[in-house]
Amino acid sequence: MKDGGRSFPTRSYKTPDEYFLAYTQEIAAAMASVDRTQFAAAAAILRSALERRATIYACGNGGSAAISNHLLCDFLKGIQSGTDFRPSVVSLSSTMEVVTAIANDISYDDVFLYQLRTLADPGDVLVTISSSGNSENIVRAVDWANGHGVSTIAMTGFTGGRSAEKAGTILHVGASNYGVVEDVHQMLMHSLAQYLRSSALPEDRIPEIKF
Repeated sequence: MKDGGRSFPTRSYKTPDEYFLAYTQEIAAAMASVDRTQFAAAAAILRSALERRATIYACGNGGSAAISNHLLCDFLKGIQSGTDFRPSVVSLSSTMEVVTAIANDISYDDVFLYQLRTLADPGDVLVTISSSGNSENIVRAVDWANGHGVSTIAMTGFTGGRSAEKAGTILHVGASNYGVVEDVHQMLMHSLAQYLRSSALPEDRIPEIKF
């Protein structure tokens, strides 16, 4: 079980600016809680996938689905811009028609697993995004990936849940506030995408580019 971090808020705040300051301090503490060796491991796995043109899959529920879809944008277009990468990226949360068909006809617990076992090949990568780490559809996808040669990277928060116990690489955020955890997951996604892009650019071009 991972460190769940501090609860926030634990009291009321008199003014909006006081709350905003406290919230930004929580973000800073949560970002600092991420294991940088795990971040480096995730970057290496993703870079290898890009170089081999293996497919990177992402999934999440609710706000984490939005991060999964945003990952699709930044990894497919962002990383490609100005580099030789031609990323293959799929958000399993992005096609409402497929998600609802699987949920309606089979089970919501299988919405990511069903797509993954249909599309994925050994050597691909699965990035799961779940604040609790315990969403059943996330856990089932991680279990399947682990058994079929697909590398697993789990973004988690709170105490990490089952995702943190099962995934090969863990980007755990030590915080117990959904907004804070999701904000840091978004920062991690952006940091990975921008690092991978910048690492593939000529050194003299980096200062000229808007990231």
